[in-house]
Amino acid sequence: MKNKEKIVIYTDGGARGNPGPAAIGVVFPNFTKEYGEQIGITTNNVAEYKAVIFGLKKAKQLLGGNECEKTEIEIRSDSELVVNQISAKYKIKDEDLKPLFIDVWNLMQDFKKVSFVHVPREKNKEADTLVNQALDTLL
Repeated sequence: MKNKEKIVIYTDGGARGNPGPAAIGVVFPNFTKEYGEQIGITTNNVAEYKAVIFGLKKAKQLLGGNECEKTEIEIRSDSELVVNQISAKYKIKDEDLKPLFIDVWNLMQDFKKVSFVHVPREKNKEADTLVNQALDTLL
């Protein structure tokens, strides 16, 4: 989609058992696209980060390289931890999250601007539904 100045991405990740079977959900209202997939066994926080990483990579694919540098991205997540760590309000104490933070940071460099907004869980229902649908398909 060309000439979109700002792309909004809703992301969610979750694990049943924490750690346990995990999945991500990512919604692109601008493109009317949504994705949900299993990501193996991990924690809720890792799943939340992986959803953001997936969202940024998918935005790059959907936009194409030349459009990325002209486009602002707004990630909306109900994970207060992820939003505040990426926004440098919280320190990253969990060693498993540090490489994921670096992945997010590196992906952010491809865009004009990337901002993170914490949204209440009820404003992130579509992404949450995708997570649960992916987890419900586990045998």
